[in-house]
Amino acid sequence: MTASPLHATLRRHVEAGAVPGAVGLVARGDDVEVVAVGHTDVEGSAPMARDSVFRIASVTKPITAAALLMLVDEGRIGLGDPVADWLPELAKPMVVRTPTSPVDDVVPAVRQITVEDLLSFRAGWGLPDDFT
Repeated sequence: MTASPLHATLRRHVEAGAVPGAVGLVARGDDVEVVAVGHTDVEGSAPMARDSVFRIASVTKPITAAALLMLVDEGRIGLGDPVADWLPELAKPMVVRTPTSPVDDVVPAVRQITVEDLLSFRAGWGLPDDFT
């Protein structure tokens, strides 16, 4: 049996060492897929299960993303829509010149920030390359 795309994606991240384990759920109507891969910790002390408990430092982001994706699914918002429609202060974005530039070395963005940019954390706001 071939692994589902969800299983293959989660397994790839576990095998790459990005995370020790992961649980994913995708639902569309009554069609629901839940996948658990890897382990609950880096030592491999217990396999990941669909009911494994996770600590989430900021629950606002995943809840907001889920709500936004529901609007995308309903066709009310597009992933390519510019966020300036709802957040006019982002109409003229400035971005860090290069990934290794100081955070104050900014230039005008070549395009608007989109809904997809915010969901994937690639809106162009700079952090030092060591994330301090």
